[in-house]
Amino acid sequence: MRESYVEELEDIRSCLVEMANTVGSQMSTATTALLDADVALADLVIAGDEQLDAQRESIDQRCFTLLARQQPVATDLRSIVTATRIASDLERMGDLAEHIAKVARMRFPEHAVPQEVRPAFLEAGHVAEMLVAKAGTVIATRDVEAARELETDDDAMDTIHRELFRELLSDKWPHGVETAIDITLLGRYYERFGDHAVGVARRVVYLVTGERYAAASQPGAVPPAR
Repeated sequence: MRESYVEELEDIRSCLVEMANTVGSQMSTATTALLDADVALADLVIAGDEQLDAQRESIDQRCFTLLARQQPVATDLRSIVTATRIASDLERMGDLAEHIAKVARMRFPEHAVPQEVRPAFLEAGHVAEMLVAKAGTVIATRDVEAARELETDDDAMDTIHRELFRELLSDKWPHGVETAIDITLLGRYYERFGDHAVGVARRVVYLVTGERYAAASQPGAVPPAR
């Protein structure tokens, strides 16, 4: 019975890694759809979001079943509860990729992103893919140091977000209010995507160490995920 229980926990972890990989693919495709005004790719992302929703629901149901049947405590309990929360973070990351694809689709056949800010979104896409790939590795390995590094890795996304705002607030912005709103929303989608990747990392730290509300000012401490 115990062996079967452990195998189930390990399989849930593998499913979370698979989910992270799917999210990474969704974000990569969404960024390409956005920058190339490719409506076929945008539709692919939008349709693919159902798979992530199904993966999240499956993981939740398996975790609830384990809670009911095994009544776990300590690390096992943290493993199950953390799995449901990581699945929620990943599902939300998929939603954000879908939002990006929907903006690309809404503006087709025009480009939603003007040439002036195209490099920023190209870089945001690269950073987003790096963050979710690292989050997937952290889930698989439970590497606490790598998880804590994600806090710093996400600074690159925050920098891009600030630079976009500076561009939008410039007196030289030539593209009007509607495009400015699109860029504001898109920048927010990428920024929140990074935040959820950090949230995954924080949950892994909690799973391994039991740290939940450590002060961020303490060396090596990880703030609680929200």
